[in-house]
Amino acid sequence: MTLAFSLQRILEMLPAEVETVGDFSGNITGIASLGSAAAGDLSFLGNHKYRAQVAGSKASVILLPQDYSGEPASGQTYLKVARPSFALALICREIEQLLQPPPVPGIHPSAVVHPSATVSPEASIGPLCVVEAGAVVDAAAVLESQVHVGQHARIGSGARLFARVVVGDYCQIGPRNRLLPGCVIGSDGYGYEFLDGSYQRVPQVGNVVTAADVDIGANTTIDRARFGSTCIGAGTKIDNQVQIAHNVRIGQHCLLVAQVGISGSTEIGDGVVIGGQAGVAGHLHIGDGAMIAGAASIVKSVPPGSKMRGSPATEMVLQNRIIVLQRKLPELFKRFDQLEKPTESLA
Repeated sequence: MTLAFSLQRILEMLPAEVETVGDFSGNITGIASLGSAAAGDLSFLGNHKYRAQVAGSKASVILLPQDYSGEPASGQTYLKVARPSFALALICREIEQLLQPPPVPGIHPSAVVHPSATVSPEASIGPLCVVEAGAVVDAAAVLESQVHVGQHARIGSGARLFARVVVGDYCQIGPRNRLLPGCVIGSDGYGYEFLDGSYQRVPQVGNVVTAADVDIGANTTIDRARFGSTCIGAGTKIDNQVQIAHNVRIGQHCLLVAQVGISGSTEIGDGVVIGGQAGVAGHLHIGDGAMIAGAASIVKSVPPGSKMRGSPATEMVLQNRIIVLQRKLPELFKRFDQLEKPTESLA
């Protein structure tokens, strides 16, 4: 679709504390990076490493931090804000509403809704969705296409489930959750007991409960608890292809980046950040505010506020020193070899 936002309309989307410098007066018709922007585009400086690109950018409007001191070119406007990246996010929210307008409430003729399910008249059930017996879909919830909601599951108000999402029996999805395509909530936890020469499956009879404002990425899987609940706290954001095992408890406002794996019964505190491809062993506790670097292997509990890196993970400061020393090993061995040769000749 074609965008056409006047400068005044953009200012209406932003917080009141905006300093406007420049004389652009047309419409914004696109969004681009500083280096690739053309006339009519909106751009932003969200990372100081690109600061040098601002002066040469062809963008008509640029969102900048409040301490930026340069002057715009003729026909260009700078908007100085506290957080340029978040300011751009506010504008993109408006664009998203145009690209993905709320669907009309109702149940698509191809959807299958069990007679005992309860669907709010304000909810939207899209093509080929299935809502099983006893399930509840609250007001303003949106199920796009081919979504499966299991028996006695609940979809909270304002939640949006994108195509091919599966919510298992008895699971509870909180208000305003966003479940991206292909994620599976409430698959069986991975539980087996070895008996008489073979592995016997341990039934997983718990559920998954997500609190309000949780985002769950595409093809992410969250296993139902063996008993009780696997829990995801309010405001937590989970990226694509993350695996969360049975009986894990994740606190509020955590960030889990792509391909993270959390083993069973681990507890993660509030405000924890876990980088991509990191793995956390089972039955551990990750303290509030901990930060775990990408590809780290966490094999023991982590105190609050810790910064961990490596495999197996250690405190980031120590791990950084180890990495520096590892780079020096070839030279150290070379020097050791040179010292050893004279000693051998004296033998």
